[in-house]
Amino acid sequence: MMEKAGYESVMARRAEIVRASVGIDYAQYETGTIAFDYERLLADTGYDVESTRDIQGRTAVGNTPLVELKNITELARAVAGPGKGARIFVKDEAANPSGSFKDRRASLSVHEAKKRGYPGVAAATSGNYGAAVASQAAKSGLRCIIVQEAFDSRGVAQPEIAEKTRACEAYGAEVIRLSVGPELFYVFLRVLEETGYFNASLYTPYSILGIETLGYELALQVKEQTGRLPHTVIATHAGGGNVTGTRRGLRKAGAADTTMIAASVDLSGLHMASDRDFNRKSFTTGHTGFSIPFSTWPDRADVPRSAARPLRYMDRFVTVTQGEVFYITQVLAELEGMERGSAGNTSLAAAFAIGQNLGEDQIVVVQETEYTGAGKHPLAQLNLAKRMGIDVARGDPRDNEPGRRIVIPQDPSQISVTEVNLDHLRRSYLRNARSSLPEGAELGDVDFEFLAADTRGSIAYVKEVVDELSGKSR
Repeated sequence: MMEKAGYESVMARRAEIVRASVGIDYAQYETGTIAFDYERLLADTGYDVESTRDIQGRTAVGNTPLVELKNITELARAVAGPGKGARIFVKDEAANPSGSFKDRRASLSVHEAKKRGYPGVAAATSGNYGAAVASQAAKSGLRCIIVQEAFDSRGVAQPEIAEKTRACEAYGAEVIRLSVGPELFYVFLRVLEETGYFNASLYTPYSILGIETLGYELALQVKEQTGRLPHTVIATHAGGGNVTGTRRGLRKAGAADTTMIAASVDLSGLHMASDRDFNRKSFTTGHTGFSIPFSTWPDRADVPRSAARPLRYMDRFVTVTQGEVFYITQVLAELEGMERGSAGNTSLAAAFAIGQNLGEDQIVVVQETEYTGAGKHPLAQLNLAKRMGIDVARGDPRDNEPGRRIVIPQDPSQISVTEVNLDHLRRSYLRNARSSLPEGAELGDVDFEFLAADTRGSIAYVKEVVDELSGKSR
């Protein structure tokens, strides 16, 4: 048994283990060397928006309030130019059972696990998703194991992750806590194989379809309250599922022309798998340590083909600093009476800046909030930063330096966004796609069509970049 559980042996069986744990034979969707039938993968689940909403409603997930942030809108208009300052709304996903939009992702996965007769569910996550899976498992009478990357080699734990451990255990889940490093996926595979539990991955079709209801509801609520569809929706971006599911839901509600903006906290220069850097970041999700790599290669996930394809669905990608998010978190509490977790307010910081460049008649929607708690509060994160020797000061947020200095704005006019060059991301994606090719394999027409869809580029663009990366010329 010990030999069977050895690292090399387990990793060699990863495809077999994952296939058994999600009940999906991903190979049947492969249509080319790289290409796969993305839409059929989603459609074969048998769930559409209405059936998903019905399932979510049975466990009190979804149908969350859409709140107009009138005071924050007025503050934005006070620092914007004449006639500028869009109306800012927020979808208050903290109203879900475990306090975040992740309940939508977990609900369909747990429902599927129950329907297929799995004895329990498992997920590898350090954040809100673990609590969501544990909550939904409790409602469905299934056992649950959450595997967390929780602390560094000195045993220092992120306060936000410790808060999620508490939440998961409160819902009856077993939590396996690990130090930062490459063993997370190995341990998770062992859990799946030894328990026979369902893999409630963030990247299965069930997870993405669960978020579609968020975009769908959002569009209908905005239209009901204002008589029009939103001009812009901003989603906090990490692994890509939030952007993917929300944009798909918007389209299904008739909001095809709504601008979809992804927003992340700038943690450039910090390596997410580094023991040194693990506690030098004040955000465990919604940051560039996840959003950049997953944008440039979605299939780095814990399933063979990720249903989260962020470059397909975003119109813009922006970053904000840690200090700006902490600042807007306090603004939300003091001006709107809504104390919510900082990570979910990443998109609010972006909305505050972006809305100032839109007319007063336009509508910007912050796509989600999350609950806060002792470990998720900005003070807990800032206290850890100080323990790690990071300077925390008030000033110009442009002086922020991830891992060294957190600068909290002195004035709301200092909040801004930095554009991420989507063409650079597309080229990085295509570079990763090319490097993943088996030796001697070539891309066919179906592959170029798939890559064009995944990057929202033309086939000619894809071929030009691939040739350039190959050192060829046409």
